Amino acid sequence: MSWIYLIGAILFEVAGTLSMRASDGFRRKVWILPVLASYLIAFSLLSLTLAEGLSVGVAYGIWSACGVALTAIVANYLFKDPLTKLMGLGIVLIVGGVLLIKLGAQQAG
Repeated sequence: MSWIYLIGAILFEVAGTLSMRASDGFRRKVWILPVLASYLIAFSLLSLTLAEGLSVGVAYGIWSACGVALTAIVANYLFKDPLTKLMGLGIVLIVGGVLLIKLGAQQAG
């Protein structure tokens, strides 16, 4: 169940970040509630992830890395933010790092 919570935490953190981008520095007030709600849900799900026993290093590492990669990809699609080949390589390295963290956690457990 911890992985389900973690995936939810990642998705809501990304939603909060993208909502913040859409708010244009909170000049578009309609986005304040989605930002706050998304981050509240994300941190609640991350807390549940940790309560289920996933180590904080693994959970936070995967949460932050996947959040960065997914935000970059979706922001490119929604807001036309840049996504260069070098950034793409960084995303590939993030995915590799996440896999290594997961494999390392399995070996330890």
